[in-house]
Amino acid sequence: MTMNVDEQLEQAAAVISDADEIALACHLTPDGDALGSLLAMLHLCRANQQGAVASWPEPFNVAPHYRFLPGLDLAVPPASFPEEPDVMLTFDCGSMARLAELGDSAKRAGTLIVLDHHATNDCYGAINVVDPEAAATAVMVYRLAKVLGWRLDRDAALCLYTGLVTDTGRFQYQNTTPEVFDLASELARFDLPIAEMTRELFEKHRFVYLRLVGEALARAELDERLGFVGTFITQDDLDRHGVSYEEVEGLIDLVRRTAEAEVSCVAKEAGDERRVSLRSISEVDVATIAEAMGGGGHRFAAGFTTTKSVAEIFGEVKDAVAAQRAATIAARS
Repeated sequence: MTMNVDEQLEQAAAVISDADEIALACHLTPDGDALGSLLAMLHLCRANQQGAVASWPEPFNVAPHYRFLPGLDLAVPPASFPEEPDVMLTFDCGSMARLAELGDSAKRAGTLIVLDHHATNDCYGAINVVDPEAAATAVMVYRLAKVLGWRLDRDAALCLYTGLVTDTGRFQYQNTTPEVFDLASELARFDLPIAEMTRELFEKHRFVYLRLVGEALARAELDERLGFVGTFITQDDLDRHGVSYEEVEGLIDLVRRTAEAEVSCVAKEAGDERRVSLRSISEVDVATIAEAMGGGGHRFAAGFTTTKSVAEIFGEVKDAVAAQRAATIAARS
């Protein structure tokens, strides 16, 4: 019989309570929810005398807007991560592939616990605590802490708030529920520097980044009939402007402001691959599109990685959007 999320939380808490040390990991190029959830759990473990080690795959760095997070200095590079952890816990990671080199440790773990909120999660762990109704993985960490009987401290609260505010788009996305506001209120009681955090996370960028964004927006393509907008970033763009890949994470949030478009797409070159971000503000389910292309995510925010050209990416995404709309129209008629 399949266990529900609360039962999975109880099982995960029992394993964690009996462990001498927990290996904590999140996906490569971690975003605010992945990092916030990982570091919050690390702080909770340390505050409750639970041994823990935390990491994420190479490149072992983070975007500038996350560098204020407490606990980054406590994380270890993947080369120092346990090869055969007794208990391993992953955060915001929908598949083993997203763990990159840390996937080997996950495969050899005595017990692998997956903590996530993506509906497209592969449930690759022995214990899969996955709730697609949760607004962020940070919510799942908070719920796990409650089951463990662990009280939050300020550092953990700050990290959880970061995960919550980034994955709800500053409380603007469709996943912003009364539960989200209740949790934000509880976390804010730890005297968090919310104004400063908001500027770091969403508003502060180097001038060279703004110049690069100008180029990316100038080359954006709009298909008004389909309600699609897309643009791309090349490695040459990054090199010419002296901008890191991590800095352009939020470009999709600018592109999705296009009034004429309901589906937005940004393709970012990373080595031989292109990492594609998708957003939807309509009935189009971009998670389904991303999953068909080897990725995953949420109904309104998803992504995938591919070696295809930008023209091929845009063409396939637009075809998928058109197919979904045709199916919706057919279902209503």
